[in-house]
Amino acid sequence: MALRAKKLSFRTVEVTPGIGQIKIFRLSGQKQLPVLVDGENVISDSSEIIQYLECNYPETSLIPSDPKEAGLVHLLTNWSDTTLAKATKKALIKSATLDQELLVALLPNEIPIKIKNFAKVFPGEIINRLSNLTEQKETLDLEHNLEEISKLVKENNFLIGDSISIADIAIAAQLSLIKFPFSAGTVLAGKGCKRLYNNSKLISLFTWRDNLEKMLMIDEQKA
Repeated sequence: MALRAKKLSFRTVEVTPGIGQIKIFRLSGQKQLPVLVDGENVISDSSEIIQYLECNYPETSLIPSDPKEAGLVHLLTNWSDTTLAKATKKALIKSATLDQELLVALLPNEIPIKIKNFAKVFPGEIINRLSNLTEQKETLDLEHNLEEISKLVKENNFLIGDSISIADIAIAAQLSLIKFPFSAGTVLAGKGCKRLYNNSKLISLFTWRDNLEKMLMIDEQKA
C-alpha cells in the first residue's frame, strides 16, 4: 500500500513458505515478510521500508508536515506495528483453529491436497478450549481498540489529517488479518475472524479499509 500511495512502480513477488523463505533469508537476513528490493538496496520490516521510501522518494510524503500531526502519525504507526500486529496475528490463528475453511484457505497452493484435507478435520476446537481462558481478555481488548479506531474513520477518509499517511497504511494492513480484503484473492477475500468482523460497530472500519484500497488502486491505474 505504501508503494501505491507514493505512486511508485513496483513488482510483487509471491513467496512460497519454506523454500521461498530460505531465499528471503539469504537476501535480507530474515525470513519474515515484507522485503523491499530497490536496486542494490534490500530493506526488511514494514517500518524500515516506509522510512526508506520517505527518505529516498519524498515527492509524495506519507508523513504530515504539521509537527503535531506527524507525532500522532508516528505514535499510531508504532502502536499498529507492535501491539496491534501481535493481537491480530493471535486472533487470526485462533480463528483458524475453529474455522476449517479459513485454515485451508490460509494454506499455500503448493501444499498437497491430502494435507489440506487433513486440516479440514483437525480438532482445532480442543486447542481453542485450552487457550480460551488466557486469550479471552486479549480478544476483548483488541475488539475495544478496533471500536475506538472505527470512531476515528466513521466520518473521515484518513486517521490523521487530510491525506493518507503511514498510520492509515499500518492500520489497514493489520485489519487484513481480521478480514481479508478483495486484494487477497477470491480464496481468502472476506474470510478472517468472524467474531470481530461481524461486530456491527466495526462495519465502518472495514468499509474505510476497503475504500482506502480502492482509492490507491484507482490512483495506480491513472498513473
